[in-house]
Amino acid sequence: MKKWISGAIFCLLIPAVVLSGVYLFPARQYAFISLCVTVLSCLPVFIRFERKETGTKSLVLISAMTALSVLGRVLFTPIPGFKPVTAMVVITAMYFGAEAGFMTGSLSAVISNFYFGQGPWTPFQMFSWGLLGLIAGLISEPLKRNKLLLSLYAAFSGVLYSVIMDVWTVLWADGTFNITRYVAAIIAAAPFTVIYAVSNIIFLLLFSKPIGKILDRIKTKYGL
Repeated sequence: MKKWISGAIFCLLIPAVVLSGVYLFPARQYAFISLCVTVLSCLPVFIRFERKETGTKSLVLISAMTALSVLGRVLFTPIPGFKPVTAMVVITAMYFGAEAGFMTGSLSAVISNFYFGQGPWTPFQMFSWGLLGLIAGLISEPLKRNKLLLSLYAAFSGVLYSVIMDVWTVLWADGTFNITRYVAAIIAAAPFTVIYAVSNIIFLLLFSKPIGKILDRIKTKYGL
């Protein structure tokens, strides 16, 4: 039941809230939408915490991974599209599960945008990075064992993030979705997509093993 509830929140409720910012709010109140997505992203993890299924130590580690994700995005500001955010989100999901992955991706977007600038794109970024974490958590064991699969998922993440954000590009142009404009947006964003996919591969191959070993040792030491 808990998995069904989490799935409904991540795959149905949050996308509905994000799209409502385009179609239902006349003033396009993205700050309110971002707040709603933040609360919904954290809700499954907090429910598990209240039921003693997620300990304080786990929440601290997830918070630390979120902080690393935000810091990495800020440090690599000079290089457009070359960011370690997805890598940190995927690693978190691999070792703490899909719910933690979604929360880390979502919070990474909204927190880092206090530096980069909040806007109507923020809810879409929150959902995009959250979704990448969710999927990574669901296939965490194969990702841990196979570097080729990890690299393929890293490249796939770059493409998926880009095509979701291109939905925002089209919708926020005039509030309607136009398939021709969407294809044009995907083509125009192709260089960025390639850079981001490559950066995902590099950062995941560099950090997944050393950070994973640290997280494994901490989980074993504290019985997480």
